[in-house]
Amino acid sequence: MRIEDYALIGDTRSAALVGRDGSIDWLCLPRFDSPSCFAKLLGDESNGFWRLAPAGHEMAVRRAYVNDTLILETVWETSTGTVKVIDFMPPRHANPDLVRIVEGVSGTVDMTVEISIRFDYGRIVPWIRLIDGHLHAIGGPDSVWIHASLHLEGNEYRHTGTFAIAAGERQAFVFAWQPSHQPEPDGIEPSEQLTETRLFWEEWVSHCQATGPWRDAVVRSLITLKALTYSPTGGIVAAPTTSLPEHIGGVRNWDYRYCWLRDAAMTLDALSNAGYLTEAGAWLDWLLRAVAGRPEDLQVMYGVAGERRLPEQTIDWLAGYEGSRPVRIGNDAVSQLQLDVYGQVFGCLFQARKHGMPPPDDYAWSTVCKLMDFIERSWDQPDEGLWEVRGRRRHFVHSKVMVWVAADRLVRAVEELDRTGPVERWRAMRDRIHAEVCDKGFDPERGTFTQSYGSRELDAALLLIPIVGFLPPEDPRVMGTIDAVQRELMKDGLLLRYPASERNDIDGLPGTEGVFLASSFWLAEALALVGRKEEAIELFERLLALTNDVGLLAEEYDPVQARQLGNFPQAFTHIHLIHTAQALS
Repeated sequence: MRIEDYALIGDTRSAALVGRDGSIDWLCLPRFDSPSCFAKLLGDESNGFWRLAPAGHEMAVRRAYVNDTLILETVWETSTGTVKVIDFMPPRHANPDLVRIVEGVSGTVDMTVEISIRFDYGRIVPWIRLIDGHLHAIGGPDSVWIHASLHLEGNEYRHTGTFAIAAGERQAFVFAWQPSHQPEPDGIEPSEQLTETRLFWEEWVSHCQATGPWRDAVVRSLITLKALTYSPTGGIVAAPTTSLPEHIGGVRNWDYRYCWLRDAAMTLDALSNAGYLTEAGAWLDWLLRAVAGRPEDLQVMYGVAGERRLPEQTIDWLAGYEGSRPVRIGNDAVSQLQLDVYGQVFGCLFQARKHGMPPPDDYAWSTVCKLMDFIERSWDQPDEGLWEVRGRRRHFVHSKVMVWVAADRLVRAVEELDRTGPVERWRAMRDRIHAEVCDKGFDPERGTFTQSYGSRELDAALLLIPIVGFLPPEDPRVMGTIDAVQRELMKDGLLLRYPASERNDIDGLPGTEGVFLASSFWLAEALALVGRKEEAIELFERLLALTNDVGLLAEEYDPVQARQLGNFPQAFTHIHLIHTAQALS
């Protein structure tokens, strides 16, 4: 199936992808970044999956989330009747559970269930036995219990079963993970957990302050961001998947199951704008724990509990999504210098305070000031930048602009929020950066800012210049940059991140990629700022039309093949959907 053929379910600690064919093809437990139990998404059926659907392999007629929840309902209409499968992960108690309920709607439908459990990214075939009528799979540190009234027959390292479901009848399956050294977990009652899960999400959404003509899309994006939050710590992962390709068959396949400071800070901004200050506060607590130590040791990403060592490895036994290899776990970008992160974090903290989040205590403010000390010593260095290039470091204009944001927001914190600090020194630094960017990062011949000092390449991130307040929207340099980006980076009406060709050396990688969806959201917001609102709304609504049938977006899109690309669903994309809707409203 295509990437957009999947839907997300989760319990704010981990998540699963459920396909339109009724197959769960990706699930990592007990955390987002744990080894998987099902990895068919990145391999084949031998790497683990769980299919529950009518016999005959029909595709679903329709599917949708139940109101404003993360409970998925998939409906099949067959020649003998109609059946519905309800998939969800209840708010976690002692251990993670995944529940699947089959419900007869009309007539009688013959159903089939097929489950193949594979631990450690599809590598470990577990030992499975029947205990008191329930399947128990165990392998290494993992074990799974499958509770169902249906007998499942074992054959060729997988278990299958068939049953008929009539109108008004229900058949439930519970998949419960537990460390292998612990006894069987307490059972749950599926119908009770369905009610509890529905109430959990409805209560959370009831606090949403989002308004405007695109509220439904915004709420679905907010629910997605909440689902990508690791609730025990407040960390927010960029996506629940690894190695979904930015180009089918290519090597641009990365592990996004970690907490990028940039993405998480933007998520904080989106949540606080919508009234979710509790989540914003939890993220701030996570941040302070994660960055504790020397300012120069700050990383661009961490594990969900603040782990710092995220070594990148390749999983050679997985064939990759549609042959896109290598499959990677871990991420070497953890050691990169990305100066824009500081501005993103400081900017979002400042904005959250303006939205009513409690002011940082003395320890938090001291941490921010120490990070600023490091920026003062390092801002004039080249870095790998927003796009985490694996080529040479450069003086990226976006990085310098965001360092300006860091200085500007600390100056404003002293001026507007009653904080103390060396404001004159910070103000002088802010002015120096501004002058340098306007001098070295602007091409007067073409009337546009460029990707890096002295280059001619453009970069969609330049659209953030008016959005973050570096220059006012009416500045001719802003207008020129918007026009140049549209002229040189547009592909079938959507934006690339930067020029992508087989011979470019910007990111140090072979091959091309799809259009980066967040870039087009930036363009819509920038167009609105400069007074081209009709054009902005037209672009925004085109982007909304790219969401799949349950409102989810990946990182990129291929306008030629009309399909989503990259890890899915992508927090970065949904963040900017929210920001753009708010700007246009």
